[in-house]
Amino acid sequence: MYLGDMLLMVICMLILVICVLVGVAFLT
Repeated sequence: MYLGDMLLMVICMLILVICVLVGVAFLT
C-alpha cells in the first residue's frame, strides 16, 4: 500500500514536471 502510494506520487510529480517543460518550450 505504501509503495503504491509513493509510486503514484512519483508518477504525478513526473507528469507535472513534463507539463511545465512542455509549457516553457511552447512559450519560448
